[in-house]
Amino acid sequence: MSWSERAQLYRESEAHREGPDLELVVEWSSGAEQALDVATGGGHVARRLREAGINVVTTDPAPGMQPDVICRAEDLPFADGSFDLVACRVAAHHFEDIEKAMHELGRVSRDRVIVVDNLFLDEPAEEADRVRDPSHVRNYSEAEWRELFEGAGLRVDEVRRFDKPIEVEPWLERAGTPPHDAERVRELLGNRIDDGWIVLDRIAILGRKA
Repeated sequence: MSWSERAQLYRESEAHREGPDLELVVEWSSGAEQALDVATGGGHVARRLREAGINVVTTDPAPGMQPDVICRAEDLPFADGSFDLVACRVAAHHFEDIEKAMHELGRVSRDRVIVVDNLFLDEPAEEADRVRDPSHVRNYSEAEWRELFEGAGLRVDEVRRFDKPIEVEPWLERAGTPPHDAERVRELLGNRIDDGWIVLDRIAILGRKA
């Protein structure tokens, strides 16, 4: 299943539509006038920022996500410092070149960059992510995220971590995981699955131009 075919599932997904990490993105965006939502997916960051009165441009490589601009995070077609704020929520683990993508996020921001993503747990969990969704590249540790921000010329101002409960079967459905692969995912996650749910470790990072 392609990302465009998954679009409606991500727009409707309760796991993506809400959460304390999304509320924090809105809080950290206070005072911004122009924002860029990179890899917008279901558009939940853009929706909440627009509700807060911020002008938002969205990007995504999948046309079905209905972004304002179709592009990869590694190739943002905007001038340096075009936005007060650049945000990216739960998408960076798909980026083929994370260092280049972070450089681009920092380049087009004149003030703030906010990234929210799932943290690296262990290699079996990484394999489970790849089996579930072959477009998964890698989750990163907090230390790796700090290095990525600093490498992009961004000073890390604040870091928050959250437990993110995810219901396993809808999570597999959103990715279009075939039944035999879904069984392998369940095996890899093992005792992390409790009554049909897993709890992911999620990080939110606020960086400012150094």
